[in-house]
Order: sequence, then structure tokens, then C-alpha cells
Amino acid sequence: MSISLSSLILLPIWINMAQIQQGGPDEKEKTTALKDLLSRIDLDELMKKDEPPLDFPDTLEGFEYAFNEKGQLRHIKTGEPFVFNYREDLHRWNQKRYEALGEIITKYVYELLEKDCNLKKISIPVDATESEPKSFIFMSEDALTNPQKLMVLIHGSGVVRAGQWARRLIINEDLDSGTQIPFIKRAVAEGYGVIVLNPNENYIEVEKPKIHVQSSSDSSDEPAEKRERKDKVSKETKKRRDFYEKYRNPQREKEMMQLYIRENGSPEEHAIYVWDHFIAQAAAENVFFVAHSYGGLAFVELMIQREADVKNKVTAVALTDSVHNFFFFFAGKTIREWMRENCCNWVSSSEPLDTSVESMLPDCPRVSAGTDRHELTSWKSFPSIFKFFTEASEAKISSLKPAVTRRSHRIKHEEL
Repeated sequence: MSISLSSLILLPIWINMAQIQQGGPDEKEKTTALKDLLSRIDLDELMKKDEPPLDFPDTLEGFEYAFNEKGQLRHIKTGEPFVFNYREDLHRWNQKRYEALGEIITKYVYELLEKDCNLKKISIPVDATESEPKSFIFMSEDALTNPQKLMVLIHGSGVVRAGQWARRLIINEDLDSGTQIPFIKRAVAEGYGVIVLNPNENYIEVEKPKIHVQSSSDSSDEPAEKRERKDKVSKETKKRRDFYEKYRNPQREKEMMQLYIRENGSPEEHAIYVWDHFIAQAAAENVFFVAHSYGGLAFVELMIQREADVKNKVTAVALTDSVHNFFFFFAGKTIREWMRENCCNWVSSSEPLDTSVESMLPDCPRVSAGTDRHELTSWKSFPSIFKFFTEASEAKISSLKPAVTRRSHRIKHEEL
């Protein structure tokens, strides 16, 4: 069993505290002083000194992992699944390693959307200048021109990006359960146009610029000799401070700042922007949404902001374990009624797939996704969602057919 540097530093203090606590009441002051000393020690900083460098590969091959023919992530040499605890007792380092792998997975899924699914990557805002922050979405070639059907996919909150349902599933299960690729491929095969939203790509991160504070010694009123002496002292002070900072925090990460993307600074803003600039312009008579988790809330906000347009264009909405319930109360009565008629929420439940699930709220219909795992609800309800959309299309066609009245029956009878 390995003993970390931080443990070796703290061990004498813990031993002293144990010895003092066995003594009489006169030792209480010493105990208090030692406790105060412990409270001043930054354990996180001590742990960083034990860590290997936060320097990770930038490719799957560098991590020695690859996806096999079943879409499962496996170690190239051992064939084993991904191991989170790569280094024992270094949780922070293991987490950083996992996050670095996750960023590679995100880029890998983007490549699959373009190469395997034949989607186009579209930059937004559409009128962005060369220098401003940008995001992007993915669309099929016929997304705006398909006259019949368009499917729009919205994932949930967190680290996931366009084309993903859950990073954890991609890494620990497979690509089918964790990505939107099965939805996209089936939608294209059944004649849908497709738009894949990217609601969590709200800003870019850049390193914070270093602020140089002008020294008071720059004053022209001071003699040159005195200014030089002050500058020398200032440089020595900075040198000592930098040396101390390097020792105190050897794994110091860069300080970053966020530059938000115009009109796409939140999932809700993003959904409205893509609606206004793409979905509303699409030729499709029937638009269908699949929205997971927080994506459901983004859809409800879209309805609140664009109610008439959404009602006119959207045929059905499939929600998967949506968290829209709170926003549902802010929606008007007409929106709530429309959602009860045109939406269905596949929720996490141990009941069999499509079993009705009661709700305490006057919400849209809720049925079981056939799993009690939140992140799996989209994948498990996959066949039912396509069936739901087909039935919604057929119902809409039926409702548009002219009704056969008694009068028309009588006319036909008289003509005969």
C-alpha cells in the first residue's frame, strides 16, 4: 500500500493529537492549537503535490483505447473496458483523465455525425464575424427542403454535446445507447430530414489576460535612483512570490474566462435561435422533436416564446425523462392543452416499456421507458418513439380529410 506525501506530513500531527488527548485537562490548549493548525492546511493543495502531471493524450490511440465492432470502448492491448481508477488514491487525477478522454469522445462523435450519418456541420450565429465566438449544429442535406418530415434532436444538460445522450454510456456501455446515431440513421432511412441541436455549447474558454498593475515607482516626480531601487525590490518580491506559488501549487491550472456565443448563451436561447433561423424555414409539413432531460425544458421555453409557430409546424414531441415539469406551470393554458394532446414523456421506471405511469401534475402523458436509469431512457424508448411519430402523422392526415356528413350521404342516395 502506497503512502502519499500528504499523509507523511500529517501523520506526526495526528500522533501528537492522539497523545495529547490521553493527557489531562492541561493539554486541552495544545489540542486546540493543533486543530487550528490542521484547519489551516489546504489538503487539496497537498494532494496536488502527490499527483502526476495533468498531461493526457489527445487521441483515443494515445489512451490505448478504441471502439470495437459492437461500438464498445475497449483497451487496445487487454480488451478490457475503461478503468476510471487508473491510479489508486488519486481521485482528482483520475477525474481529470476521464474528462480528457471525454473531450476526445466528443470530437469522435462529431466525426461520426459527418462521416457515418452524412450530416453537415453548420456554424452559428449565421452572420458571425471572423473574430467572434461561434457554435454549430448538424443537419442532413435535406433538412430544410424535405417537404414531408423533419426530426429535431435535443440532448440534456451537462458535458454532453451534439450527437450524444450520455457520455457515461458511450464510455462504459456503447455508442448505440449513448449517442443519437441510431435515431439519426433510422430517421434518414424512414425519409426524415434531421437537425441535431448543440444546446450546451454556449461559450468558448480563453485564458484570462494577465493584468499588469503600474508601479507607483513610475512617477516622474521621484529621482531616478529611488525609482530604480523600488523596481529592484519589486522584482525580488515578485520572484519570491512566484517561487512560493510554484511550490504551494505545482499543478496550478490556467485561469480561464468564458466568452458567450451571441444569441446562444443558454440551452433555451439556442433552441429559439435554431428554430428562428432553421426549423421555421424548413419546408417539412410535419416536424417532430425528441428531447431528453433538460432538453424538454428547452422545448417548453421554445413553446412559450413561439407558441403559434410551434403549434402550426410541430406534429408530435417525444420527451425522455424530461425535467420540464417546473416550467410547465409558467406555460399558458393553451400550451398545456396542446402538450397533453401532442407530447408523450418516456420516464425512468421499472415498469415494462410503454406502461402508463401516473403523474401528480396535470402534465402530458407519461409512460415507462422500460428502465429505471435516467440516462438510458432515450435508447430504451427508441422503437416506441418512432411508432409514436408514425401514429401522430397518420392521425394528422386523417384529421385533414374532409368529413363525410349525413347530407352528403343523402345526396349520393338521391342520385342513385
